[in-house]
Amino acid sequence: MKEIFVEGKNLPEAYHKAIKALYEKGEITSCDDWGQTQKEVSMTYCAAEPLSEPMISRLYIGGFYELQQYVMEVLDGVLDFKIGDGNCWEYTYHDRMVNFPTGNARCENGGFDQVQFVINELKRNSDSRRAVINIRDNNVDPFNSDPACLQHVQYLIRGGKLHCKVLMRSNDAVEASFMNAFAFIMLQKRIAEELGVETGSYTHRANSFHCYEKDVKLLEQYIDGINNKEFEDITYEYEGYFKEIMDESIPSIRNQIAILKNNMSA
Repeated sequence: MKEIFVEGKNLPEAYHKAIKALYEKGEITSCDDWGQTQKEVSMTYCAAEPLSEPMISRLYIGGFYELQQYVMEVLDGVLDFKIGDGNCWEYTYHDRMVNFPTGNARCENGGFDQVQFVINELKRNSDSRRAVINIRDNNVDPFNSDPACLQHVQYLIRGGKLHCKVLMRSNDAVEASFMNAFAFIMLQKRIAEELGVETGSYTHRANSFHCYEKDVKLLEQYIDGINNKEFEDITYEYEGYFKEIMDESIPSIRNQIAILKNNMSA
């Protein structure tokens, strides 16, 4: 597999370079589990200043509503109640982060809050290399038809800034990667604020960074935008614009979640 590393100042710059590299250098491989081929590389993309503007790429599936809901899923666990509902939800990232099953008597109900551990560990020793959130659960994932793509997240304080390193076993470049990275950066920002340090670089590693055969035309549309439009025409400012409309969507999202909960309990 080809190994590729790209970097940019902000998330859209790094992400756009990543999907362009996939398009230009990706190899066609089989994907029998999904009955199609895929274009694939191993990809690492890094945003040196992930909170610098513009923060939002226009080249992803969905809009402000979908992005806000996904951030709420990862940071606040608004859909954790769906775990075990009979619809193949064996996990959520949030639940694995804050309620990882250990069976350890020292953990309340056997669940380990890894986010709080990261905060406590970095308060204990700001030079620590131990501030890791593990997502993979070998009691579940090897037996699940849709195991967790995110494997682990590591945080390091260096130069007075909190840096974030993400590892994914598999990452859909066209339909998921931007939303994944944006939400993980929002979690990085939250932890940095709790620690009283600045937000540092964000590094996103995907061992399989891919575009499915069904999405090749969509990838081509993205590449057309990258090649033929100005950067500001394929991005949005987050602060002062996109954040405002994302925040405005929160009541509607909470209302739809409440309806879903009621339907499940009926």
